[in-house]
Amino acid sequence: MTTSPDPELTALLDAVYHRYHYDFRGYAEASLRRRIGAALTHLRCPTVNDLRERVLAEPRGFSELLRFLTVQVSDLFRDPSYYRSLRERIVPYLRTYPSLKVWVAGCATGEEAYSLAIVFAEEGLLDRTLIYATDIHPESLRAAEAGVYDLERFARFSDSYRQAGGRGSLSDFYTAQYASAILDRRLKQAILFSDHSLATDVAFAEVELVSCRNVLIYFDRPLQDRAIGVLRDSVRRKGFLGLGAKETLRFSAHAEAFTELVPEDRIYQRR
Repeated sequence: MTTSPDPELTALLDAVYHRYHYDFRGYAEASLRRRIGAALTHLRCPTVNDLRERVLAEPRGFSELLRFLTVQVSDLFRDPSYYRSLRERIVPYLRTYPSLKVWVAGCATGEEAYSLAIVFAEEGLLDRTLIYATDIHPESLRAAEAGVYDLERFARFSDSYRQAGGRGSLSDFYTAQYASAILDRRLKQAILFSDHSLATDVAFAEVELVSCRNVLIYFDRPLQDRAIGVLRDSVRRKGFLGLGAKETLRFSAHAEAFTELVPEDRIYQRR
């Protein structure tokens, strides 16, 4: 049994799209309701209609709302087995290319892009690799480009790095300064951070690897199919696509374009 769309929520999302050109209309409604509820409390708006009026009247109010509508949860080497599989199963293929392009779609504050850069550095591939890292949230992209994170997070990151097959010490890739960890410049130089929306934009490059993890779970089925189509168009023939642990191509309209290469870590190869 399906429920009818919430008219207030629909009006808010339409307003956001037409005024600011951010399209959340295909995001899963249950997830949106939770995030809008948190935004109502934070912005002290009694109703969704009040929030819509504020967002239309105040661009700063939209910037605040955007923090709640986008998911900015990330860690270095999150789901370590994924990175171990990339290192052990995918890197041998990638070594055969004279140059590499990688796309991290939905990069949030950059941790996944830097995780891949570290793997590629340790495997001797970083000097010939360009990593595109994209998101729709401007503040997150600025934080990602800076590459500065809370130092207290790095004990957990180091454990994940070891589980992911790290060859040395994670401390080889950052400098501690007071309460912050500043990632190495050689990692930053390999990554180009930019704005891109899987809901509205098209493929912008042909790449050997796309990593789009824990993004599709927030989309409804039509938007999932649209996004996977964009990812498919970006992956060159025999290239690779990595998804999140709770995501799959199995029921996608584009499933036939890929072979499951590492099913347990949701890594696919373009046919």
